[in-house]
Amino acid sequence: MTLEKESLELLQEALARLEEGFDSLPKFDRFPNLDALRTVLLEVAERMQNNYPYPHPLYAGQMLKPPTEIARLAYTLSLWINPNNHALDGGRASSAMEKEAVAEIAKMFGWGTHLGHLTSGGTMANLEALWVAGNLQPNKKVVASSQSHYTHSRICGVLRIPFQSVPCDSHARMDVAALKKLLQEDDIGTVVVSIGTTATGSVDPLPEILELQAEYGFRIHADTAYGGYFILADHLDAEARAAFDCLKQVDSIVVDPHKHGLQPYGCGCILFKDPSVGQLYKHDSPYTYFSSEELHLGEISLECSRAGSSAVALWATQRLLPLIPGGEFAGYLSKSRTAALTLFEKLQNDSRFIVAFRPQLDIVVWVVKSQSASESSRLAKEIFKVAEQENLYLALANLPKQLFLETGEGINWDQESITCLRSCLMKPEHLDWIEQIWQILDAVTTKVLG
Repeated sequence: MTLEKESLELLQEALARLEEGFDSLPKFDRFPNLDALRTVLLEVAERMQNNYPYPHPLYAGQMLKPPTEIARLAYTLSLWINPNNHALDGGRASSAMEKEAVAEIAKMFGWGTHLGHLTSGGTMANLEALWVAGNLQPNKKVVASSQSHYTHSRICGVLRIPFQSVPCDSHARMDVAALKKLLQEDDIGTVVVSIGTTATGSVDPLPEILELQAEYGFRIHADTAYGGYFILADHLDAEARAAFDCLKQVDSIVVDPHKHGLQPYGCGCILFKDPSVGQLYKHDSPYTYFSSEELHLGEISLECSRAGSSAVALWATQRLLPLIPGGEFAGYLSKSRTAALTLFEKLQNDSRFIVAFRPQLDIVVWVVKSQSASESSRLAKEIFKVAEQENLYLALANLPKQLFLETGEGINWDQESITCLRSCLMKPEHLDWIEQIWQILDAVTTKVLG
């Protein structure tokens, strides 16, 4: 694997331009010990070799998408300043860049008026959304689907908000009938809608949930940490497209730029449709908020110190790759989805595998056909292990048997769940490599099954 290095030539030029902004200051030089730096840096490089090849197209396992070149360069450039976006005193330029970048994300979802900011990741962003929900709907329960990210139940435990899981349908989406039953029986304050579940990339039926909201009056928080950017994709299925088109009607949205937004970790984003929720964040910090009457981002955030470099990298990326339908960035998402659909069709036409449903985004999940769920699980783990030896990196997911009952396959369900093979085809390059991915998977499966 060859790492991209050509763009590093731009960093020296950009550093010189950055330095010009501080020419009026008295000369201040730092002379690092380059020999010592070299020794340690090369040791770091050797230690970092002990990693899976995340940037390579044959890595199709976990949700690890390499940042784009402009994000990597802008982030690195900003470290010579090392801004802190808690207060304008610590990150004046980067705070302005954060506000602009977040406004572009809100616009992508159809919001002009909004309140939002970046976070260290999706967990913190979801925590803020549920913290606001708990304040606006005190003592009321939060519900999310059984396939939603585990962070929701954990966050509710931290916030001491009652939480309940809602069953899913055979496509790993929230079961609307089950949700309605819960609404009739309990006092539900917030429904978390997953737009791209972690295991399968499934999209909850938001239009139907909005109809229930009109009747029962709960808040809707959309966790689009994984799938949010697919609102720009041009060939979603009808159900997913309908859900994305309704996102502007929810109360809050979380999206992770460090997933499909091509950003380094950690970069999450929380958005609220109603800016008045900012009153809940109000606090006094006279030693921090003294330099300006403008909004300090720490005044609308639960986190204090935050890397301004994340905002700089995101702003630069969106400047180069605007968040518009039909643009270059949107094309990357469409390629990833096409790669997933191509792999799905190959799996569906192969008698050795079972796929429960067509992918809605770019995650594909399948099981190895066998007489029992336990034997299928064993074979999946063996294929996973042998594939890695052939430089194909997949993932495993343990999913409930309910997702496979409608496939018509005669599996002996000797256990309640089954281990699946899972592929996240997040990189646009995956489309060009799908034939090679399939060739390796085919050969490995033949080797394991005999």
